[in-house]
Amino acid sequence: MLEQPIKVLAAILCGIVTVSFTLFAVDETRVASADSRMGIAAASADGDPGASAALERARERDRSGIRRAIDDSNEVIVAPFHGLVASSSEPWVRRGVPAALALLVFGVGLGYLARWARGTARSQR
Repeated sequence: MLEQPIKVLAAILCGIVTVSFTLFAVDETRVASADSRMGIAAASADGDPGASAALERARERDRSGIRRAIDDSNEVIVAPFHGLVASSSEPWVRRGVPAALALLVFGVGLGYLARWARGTARSQR
């Protein structure tokens, strides 16, 4: 009886965490690419005005309402795990470790709870 809602909840939570982390990774890759282009442009004699503009766009880009909602939801979901990496200055660690733990707890943990609920419901019949 409770098995299906628990599975749906686990899928939604894991989906939000996965999408949010994927968007973070895309943003970080884009910014790193722009930073590399800026470094190369600064080292070259003629410079690359496109690199400077790309870096500015990457840093000033306003996120859509959907993206903000996904990131806000993700922050709530992974909040219990932030304390483990609060001292890290590395953005990949601050985002990756809580995301991995959330996927483990909510994906595996809620999956186990759903299977347990199914077994409990059968034993009560």
